[in-house]
Amino acid sequence: MILKMISWKLLLGAIFLLPVLLLTTIIGCQKEGSKPLSALESRGKSAYLANCTACHNPDPRLVGSIGPDIAGSSLELITARVLHQSYPPGYKSKRKSSLMPALPFLERDLPALHAYLNSFIKR
Repeated sequence: MILKMISWKLLLGAIFLLPVLLLTTIIGCQKEGSKPLSALESRGKSAYLANCTACHNPDPRLVGSIGPDIAGSSLELITARVLHQSYPPGYKSKRKSSLMPALPFLERDLPALHAYLNSFIKR
């Protein structure tokens, strides 16, 4: 009987504590002053996470396993790298490699990628 009472108390405690922990985690994970991503930035984030994080860091402000940090990249640079495996005229690359393949299937997502990568600048 005592064991059943203790079990119920633990279960009820967990039921009441779980939402509090979840809410605390959600609030703690939000950056101060950050705003939600726009629809275009969200589409860019999806494209970035699906195609770029194998080489670049999931956080584009950080250096990746193979690729450099790319937050704040210009549309001209993104277009040259993603579509043509090149750099815009006069651009000095961050790394001396040519490992990045052309990803022409991302052409329609270039404005979204640009918006997402530059969303870090505004925040």
